[in-house]
Amino acid sequence: MTGDEADPDLEGVLGRAWSDDRAWDLLTRLTELPDRMGGSAGEQRAAEIVGDALTDAGVEERREESFPMHHWERGTTEFAVLEPVERSFPAIALPYSPAGDVEGPIVDVGYGTPEEIDAVGEELQGAIAVASTTTPSGQRFVHRMEKFGHAAAAGAEAFVFANHVPGQLPPTGALTFDAEAAMPGVGVSRETHDWLTEYAERDGRARLRVDARTTDGTSQNVHGTVGPDTDEEVLVVAHYDAHDISEGALDNGCGIATIVGAAKILAELPDLECRVRIAGVGCEEIGLLGAEALAEDLDLEDVRVVVNVDGAGRFRDLKAYSHASESLERLVDRVTSEVGQPVVHEPDPHPFSDHWPFLRRGVPALQLHSEPPDGGERGRGWGHTEADTRDKVDRRNLREHAMVSALLVRALTRQEVPRVPADELREALRDQEYEPGMRAAEIWPEEWESKSKSE
Repeated sequence: MTGDEADPDLEGVLGRAWSDDRAWDLLTRLTELPDRMGGSAGEQRAAEIVGDALTDAGVEERREESFPMHHWERGTTEFAVLEPVERSFPAIALPYSPAGDVEGPIVDVGYGTPEEIDAVGEELQGAIAVASTTTPSGQRFVHRMEKFGHAAAAGAEAFVFANHVPGQLPPTGALTFDAEAAMPGVGVSRETHDWLTEYAERDGRARLRVDARTTDGTSQNVHGTVGPDTDEEVLVVAHYDAHDISEGALDNGCGIATIVGAAKILAELPDLECRVRIAGVGCEEIGLLGAEALAEDLDLEDVRVVVNVDGAGRFRDLKAYSHASESLERLVDRVTSEVGQPVVHEPDPHPFSDHWPFLRRGVPALQLHSEPPDGGERGRGWGHTEADTRDKVDRRNLREHAMVSALLVRALTRQEVPRVPADELREALRDQEYEPGMRAAEIWPEEWESKSKSE
């Protein structure tokens, strides 16, 4: 191990990590819960379990802090084609869908990209828009909330999100951040999507009914520290909440389990050069709400970098999003090369995970993710479906990614990382054509809005 061959402390800690099953044990306890939906009793219990796991790993000064949010509760959902035939299809409401009963023409908007929705034009007025969960290769991934926002702006009365992964798996996913959406939305399977595209070509009509409600609620973050008592700190976050339709093993049970495994390693290392804060955050799936609350609570001038572990531990191949920071990309390349761990680099920023509340305030952000060896199809795969279960996880990946995460955090305690200027981040997102979609999803930062008008 370059630069560390003679470091018995590090070698001993990593050696013990090879047989440490605390990440797997935490994943097991979380996936045994009935659900971990943001604001639910299950999510509250998950926070307690995560807090105990952090304490057991050696994290000190444990704190649990609540924050207000809008709690969405699903009721029943019905979806039926009325013309050219009458038949019902299974569907699930998407979080923050309002209650509603909509009847209208079926309009297929393909992948739901802005260009496809613009091409449909006036056909979407009063219609039920149907969009795929994936995005064509060769262009940036278009998020669900963007597709929904563009469809609503074009005059659609309801939104159908159709899985591209086979297996009779209707997908879920929030339509907005922490607020009731503008129109009802549901998820349907790939197999249902095949019929809907045909019925759209045959001038079909459908009826969609959602029973759901959004009320005032409360969620919580749990966090503590390891390492020396310094003013500056490296912040490591992972969300522990999950959608109510599945065990949430991959998204993001693996992520929170990975950082607990990493916390044990970091707590045993004597050579960290600044404090490391380990945080389990709630309500990521419905708007990054826990991360936003944590960003408002901490003094971000003291946060050197945020490491967002959303997706690590799922599959063997680690993917590192450096979010427009060349310094972070170089650090990741150096550390992973030293330990012979392959990593896929993604330099471009995106706003759809827990790093975003920190990144948009200038804090450099590293997101650790993982992908199947063959790359798989674009999209979440089993994530956000009933198939997101513990049997998909290999405990060896949890161990290895915990070790790599700890080594990256250790290196970050030893190196200053330049801040990300707001204008550079804004332009990087514009270069990827994120701005229209972020505006449609109502997540383009207000301060950038005023800046754009002044320009």
